[in-house]
Amino acid sequence: MNQLRKIELGVVTGIFLLLLFALLYKSVTYNVFELQHEYGYKFARYDQVFDYYKHYLLPLLSHITIVYLAFVCINSWIMPSFYEQGKWKIGTLLLIATCGSVFLVIMTASTWYNGYLFGVYSTRKGVHMHCAKSAFIITIFYVTLYALYYGVKQLYFQQLHPKLASKPQFAQIRSEALVMLLLIVVFAVVTPGRNSAKFAIFGLIGIYYGIVYFVAQYRLLPLYNVHRNRQLLVRDSAFVFLMIFILSPILFFILIPGHPRDVILSCIALYMGAFLVVLPLSYWIFYLRQSRSDTILGLRKALDQSETGLDFLRWQINPHFLFNALNTLYGTALTEKAPATSEGIQKLGDMMRFMLHDNMQERISLSKEIAYLENYIALQRLRTQGSSDIGIEVNIDDTHCDHEIAPMLLIPFVENAFKHGISSRNKSRITLSLSCTPEKIYFDVYNTVHASRASEIENDSMGIGLQNVRQRLALLYPRRHELSIRETTTEYFVHLTIQVV
Repeated sequence: MNQLRKIELGVVTGIFLLLLFALLYKSVTYNVFELQHEYGYKFARYDQVFDYYKHYLLPLLSHITIVYLAFVCINSWIMPSFYEQGKWKIGTLLLIATCGSVFLVIMTASTWYNGYLFGVYSTRKGVHMHCAKSAFIITIFYVTLYALYYGVKQLYFQQLHPKLASKPQFAQIRSEALVMLLLIVVFAVVTPGRNSAKFAIFGLIGIYYGIVYFVAQYRLLPLYNVHRNRQLLVRDSAFVFLMIFILSPILFFILIPGHPRDVILSCIALYMGAFLVVLPLSYWIFYLRQSRSDTILGLRKALDQSETGLDFLRWQINPHFLFNALNTLYGTALTEKAPATSEGIQKLGDMMRFMLHDNMQERISLSKEIAYLENYIALQRLRTQGSSDIGIEVNIDDTHCDHEIAPMLLIPFVENAFKHGISSRNKSRITLSLSCTPEKIYFDVYNTVHASRASEIENDSMGIGLQNVRQRLALLYPRRHELSIRETTTEYFVHLTIQVV
C-alpha cells in the first residue's frame, strides 16, 4: 500500500502540474486582450467588468490547487494514519476540516469566477448563495468520487490483488496501464477545446486502444506463438476487434450528437489508428520481449550447464588426486614408519579439509591455493626423497598475490608434471614458478619427459586433470587467460597467465 500511495502521489502531482501548465500556457503565449474577449463574454452581456487574471486564472488555479492538496492530505495522511489505524474520531474531524477548506476555497473562487452573476441577481446575498450551493455540490461530488475510488481500491487489494500479484505479468501490465493513462491525460490537457469533451473523447480512445493492445499483447500473439497458424490469428483478431469496435459509433454519436459525418470520420480514424499504429506496436513489443526472454533463457541454460559441468569437473579431480595421495602415503609407510608418515598424514588432512570446504566455493584467496600446492609438493617430496636423480624446484613469489581464484585450478598442471615427469631409472626434474602483478597471475611448470612416458602422455591426452582445467578456464576466464603448452620428446612446459582484474 505504501508503494501504491507513492504512485498515486506521483500520478496526481503529474496531473496537477499538467493542468497548471495548461492554464499558465495561455497566459504567457496569448495576448491578454484576446483572452479578455474569449472568456469575458458573459461579463459583457451583463455589463460587468472582466479581468482575465482575477475572474478566470486565479479562481481556477485556486480550485485546482485546493483539490490537489485535499487529495494528498486525505489519501496520504488522514486515511492511512487515522482511519486505517482505528482512530475514527480524530480522522473524522480532520476529514470534515479538509472538506470544509475545499468548500470555502471553491466558494470564494466561484464568487470571482462567476462575477457576472452580480449583474443577474439583485443582491450580493443572492450571488453568494448561488456560489455556496454550487461549491457545496462540487465538494459533495469530489467526496463521493474519492469515496468510490477508495472503496474500489480497498476491494481490489482485499479480493483481486493477491490473485493477480501472483501472476508473472501483473507488474508489467500495471506499468503499461499507468503509462497509457498518463498519455491520455497529457493529450487531453494539451489539446485545445472544452475539458469535459476532451477527456471524454481521449478517454474513449484510450480505452479502445488499451483493449486492442492488451488483447493482442497478452492473448492473441501468445496463442499464435504456440499454434503458428495465421488463419487462426486472423479469425481471432477479427472476432475480438469486431466486438470491441461495434460500440464505437454509438458512443461517438452520444459524444458528438447531430454530426453523423464527424462520427463516421472519427470511427474511421479510430480504426486506422488501431490497425496501423497500435497493432504493429503491440506486435513489435511482443517479439522484442520474446527475443529478450529467449536470450535470458539461453543464458540461464548455459549457466546451469556451466555450473553443472564445473561441479562434475571438480568431482573428477578430487577423487583422482586422493587416490594418488593415499598410494603415496602407503608406499612411504612401508619404507619409513614414524616421522615421514605422520607429516604426510597431516598434510593430507589439510588438503582434504581444503577440498571439503574451500573447494566448494566459487572463489578462494590465492594464498589458500598456494598452500594446497605446497602441501601437494611436500607429499611428493616424501615419495621421491630417497632418489638423488629427482630434482624438484619451487619458486613462489607471493608478492601482490592477494587475488582470488577458482579453487583447484593450478593443481592439475603440477599433478601432471609429477605423473609424467618422474622416473626411477632416469634423471628427472620438475620446476614450478608462480608470481603475481596487481592485475595478473603467472604460473609456469616444467618437467622432463621420458621415452617410456611419451606414449602415455599421448594416449592419456595429458590426463583427465589437464583436460578438465582447460574447460574450467574457458568457462571461468573467457578471453581473460592464456594457456601455452609446449612439449618435445624430453621436455614438457606449461605457461598460464590469468587476468584477475
